[in-house]
Amino acid sequence: MFNQYETVFIATPVLSEGQIKEAVDKFRALVVDNGGEMIHEENWGLKKLAYPIQKKSTGFYHLFEFKADPSFLAKFETEFKRDERVLRFMTVKLEKYAAQYSEKRRNKFKAEKEN
Repeated sequence: MFNQYETVFIATPVLSEGQIKEAVDKFRALVVDNGGEMIHEENWGLKKLAYPIQKKSTGFYHLFEFKADPSFLAKFETEFKRDERVLRFMTVKLEKYAAQYSEKRRNKFKAEKEN
């Protein structure tokens, strides 16, 4: 049985646009190649951090929403820890009501993009 997860990660601000795209593609492929299903993805862009991380005050934020087997999560998070382009990451399991809220937010995001 697949659970629904949401992962936000912060990439280091010294990367070029191509390097960030490469990192995002790597993690997206990791989900899909391990039998997961990407539901939604958002690029939040360069944002100021609440506090410095590794002497950096900004970072590129990216959100993944996906369904995957619970056993895959350990492998996924290990890849985040090994990748030097990632400053921080956080993965949460979406319960029933969180998944419903996330779907409403996705629909709102989609409607705003269309306008």
